[in-house]
Amino acid sequence: MIVDGNAIAKKIYSELTAVIAALPVQPRMAIVTCAPNFETTKYLELKRKKASQVGIALTIIEIPASAQTEDFVASIDAVSKDVHGIVVQLPLPTHIDKNVVLSAIPADKDPDCLGDGVLLAPVVGAVDEISNCYNVVWENKVVAIVGYGRLVGQPVNEYAKKRGAKVTVLTDESTDFSSTLKEADIIVSGVGKPGLIEDTVVKPEVVLFDAGTSEDSGELRGDITTQAAEKAALYTPVPGGIGPITVAILLRNLVTLSQKHQ
Repeated sequence: MIVDGNAIAKKIYSELTAVIAALPVQPRMAIVTCAPNFETTKYLELKRKKASQVGIALTIIEIPASAQTEDFVASIDAVSKDVHGIVVQLPLPTHIDKNVVLSAIPADKDPDCLGDGVLLAPVVGAVDEISNCYNVVWENKVVAIVGYGRLVGQPVNEYAKKRGAKVTVLTDESTDFSSTLKEADIIVSGVGKPGLIEDTVVKPEVVLFDAGTSEDSGELRGDITTQAAEKAALYTPVPGGIGPITVAILLRNLVTLSQKHQ
């Protein structure tokens, strides 16, 4: 079964529009980005479009590629007092200290939950929405998480363990990549490498969450091949799976933060 992420996101947006319309103050969010690549640009366009549709005021601040860590922090500090939420769009250039930048976001203005956020991270929120909608059971399931980044691997690892799953995280250093995937009941991948997970390394009726996005010949592609998806009981396509829900959850987090401020 193929997950319809757009349908789930549409329901969230409908609920958000009604909530925002009743607020005394319009929710405001700022996104700070630097040298956005193809995938990042697509997500920024989607965030701008959806924020406008539901009634959120969104400002995108593009920092020059030559900027230093302190320039990012200064931008966050400058905009912080005027918005309810701040997002630092990852990835950042390698010369920028990501940890310093993310920790500059106030915890009560962190809808992406990349610092010390108090809400579900958007990707985790998307996985949770899909799990509830399609009755995915995590308890006692064997779960393989491919990649351990701050956007996907780390927060999903915490989520899966809290749901009672038996989790193994796979990274570039893992020597048991294929054997671990073959045993997994649920696979979550967020690497951003097209075709990374093939049908030869997944078992029939596996649940596949593809949160990896990358550009291939001008198109967005996920980590999981079509052939692997055909063996799955449930599969999130790229595009149209986790991505749209992630943006909806981000905006829902922002509205929650704005309600707390108001």
